Amino acid sequence: MNNFKVDFRPLLLLINIGFVICVLFFCYLIFGDMLAPSFQPDPVVQKSASTSSGNSVDDYDKVVDGIHVQTGLIYAEGFEIVRATCTACHSAKLVTQNRATKEGWTQMIRWMQATQGLWDLGKNESTIVNYLAKHYAPTEVGRRANLDVAAIEWYILELE
Repeated sequence: MNNFKVDFRPLLLLINIGFVICVLFFCYLIFGDMLAPSFQPDPVVQKSASTSSGNSVDDYDKVVDGIHVQTGLIYAEGFEIVRATCTACHSAKLVTQNRATKEGWTQMIRWMQATQGLWDLGKNESTIVNYLAKHYAPTEVGRRANLDVAAIEWYILELE
């Protein structure tokens, strides 16, 4: 009788390691694009590279006519704090489409804290409220101007 025994444990270990490497590789292929930006440093404001069509490649911190291109927020004192705080939970469009006084913005913040999980803003709250009340205050919007009936060229619609 032959008492020859083969130990397959090292071979199984290599197969398991290879399997884990393959799984990690496929996860990287699937989710790598989503994870990569979180490992990159914050962008530095610099001249934007241009494509052959002349469009800017990196508009992350571009400001045109006082408006931050990426968010649409007015670029002024307090902008960075507002961008960091408000866009952590929602789009900046939610800010730009609203108008309120200091009291109104404070009430919205209290509502978000009570119902939406917004954290205590601490010393930044006054900066945020002042920025919002200054740049996104209520505007006087009235009715459109009356039509000048005498200047309208009237015609008779004939139905035949």
